[in-house]
Amino acid sequence: MVIAELLIISVGLAMDAFAVSIGKGLSLRSIKLRHVLSAGLWFGGFQALMPLVGYMLGATFSAVVSDFDHWVAFFLLGIIGFNMIRDSFSKEEDNHNDDFSFKVMLMLAIATSIDALAVGVSFAFLHVDLWMSVAVIGITTFILSALGIKIGNVFGNRYKSKAEFTGGVVLVLMGVKILVEHTCF
Repeated sequence: MVIAELLIISVGLAMDAFAVSIGKGLSLRSIKLRHVLSAGLWFGGFQALMPLVGYMLGATFSAVVSDFDHWVAFFLLGIIGFNMIRDSFSKEEDNHNDDFSFKVMLMLAIATSIDALAVGVSFAFLHVDLWMSVAVIGITTFILSALGIKIGNVFGNRYKSKAEFTGGVVLVLMGVKILVEHTCF
């Protein structure tokens, strides 16, 4: 996997955290450095940790599924992407609160990084550079989450659904690309 593909996947994965960060920024009257760092570290840290865990799980079973690993990657990325696209059209109002406590941020970090766990499983089948992938995903998510706090504070909900939709489309397209590469070439 080339760095451009990894960056695209990283941005796609970061969109959930970015959208949540926009919501958190929306709830703040004034932004402090601790808000930006908290969102970046929680979301970036978990987005980096989950592919690592997923990779370990996938590597354990890769010999068993090596003949159809591209289908696994395609379905995992497709399901995650379609869920993100569906959620982007949801009319449900998010309850924004300005709580950055350990418990709240832990739950949000886990919730926004479940898709990264599944991507980590697909990474095991694709034989990517794990440490580079984890670093790029974590750093990308850190930056986008920190930006999300500021954007949410300035622009509100206007861009949240667009970010989630874009992230979903990116993941679906990456899944299709993996499938095409492994079945046609």
